[in-house]
Amino acid sequence: MYDHLTVVDHPLVQHKLSLMRDKSASTAKFRQLLREISQLLAYEVTFDMEMEEVEIETPLCKMMAPKLSGKKMALISILRAGNGLLDGILELIPGARVGFVGLYRDPETLQPVQYYFKVPEDLADRLVVVVDPMLATGNSAVATIDLLKKAGATNIRFLCLLAAPEGVARMKEAHPDVPIITASLDKRLNDHGYIEPGLGDAGDRMFGTK
Repeated sequence: MYDHLTVVDHPLVQHKLSLMRDKSASTAKFRQLLREISQLLAYEVTFDMEMEEVEIETPLCKMMAPKLSGKKMALISILRAGNGLLDGILELIPGARVGFVGLYRDPETLQPVQYYFKVPEDLADRLVVVVDPMLATGNSAVATIDLLKKAGATNIRFLCLLAAPEGVARMKEAHPDVPIITASLDKRLNDHGYIEPGLGDAGDRMFGTK
């Protein structure tokens, strides 16, 4: 349906997502599952990172071995819920550079309002992965990518837990060059801009604020 969208249908991803959707899941359990699923999704978003051959020495002999090449990737978290995905991916890729974009959604207009922006230098030379659990209206994702492109980023990917068709279409319109990797394309947005069936407000469930 969307050539810029990848839905990761691995059984472990889908199983953990179902556990997260369940409203009875505790805050601690939700956090744990989000961290685990973020690492599984990270395999997909990094599958074609550049490699180089370097000489190493094993306990038995020397050999040419593959290692990641170029500057380290940059992970950009859309605050606050993006930090749940960020923490898991950093366990897998601890050398990644990290940036933060602070946006909140105006409850009346559903438009993003920026309050913070701090990202690594030399984004043009890095794979830039934007993380946010939910791609709902797409407005926050589009606004974030607008800012990153202005900061020099050219190789950008968007990683989320759930996506709504409306958000995917909005991203396609605004940034067709940015691939989206998600665990599920859900049915729709409700009248309040939440994804259905979804899993509720990811930030509230992760931090226990509701």
